[in-house]
Amino acid sequence: MGPSYDWSDPFRMFKAQAYIGAMAMEAGAVIWMRMLGMGGMWMVPRTENARMVSEKQTAFYASGHKAMVAAMKGKPADVILMEAARPLRRKTSANHKRLTKLGPRKL
Repeated sequence: MGPSYDWSDPFRMFKAQAYIGAMAMEAGAVIWMRMLGMGGMWMVPRTENARMVSEKQTAFYASGHKAMVAAMKGKPADVILMEAARPLRRKTSANHKRLTKLGPRKL
């Protein structure tokens, strides 16, 4: 017997896409704040440049691993998509909150 799927919510894929869209907006804001930080216009810690490289390795590993496990269990596409997105969104959301609190540098 194959995996069961709850068809009672026709908007499951749309919800996953909206979740990823929110992640993309947060990521854009984080890139913007980090670039301003590199230019001396946003308050960022000295370790920010190293952090923005190293954090991606663990987040993308977790994303790929969770998506692969969900796919191997025969989960539907929206579940696989959300499993892949959650580790990445946790990072973008945390970075967005942290960098927003730091704010622009006073001139």
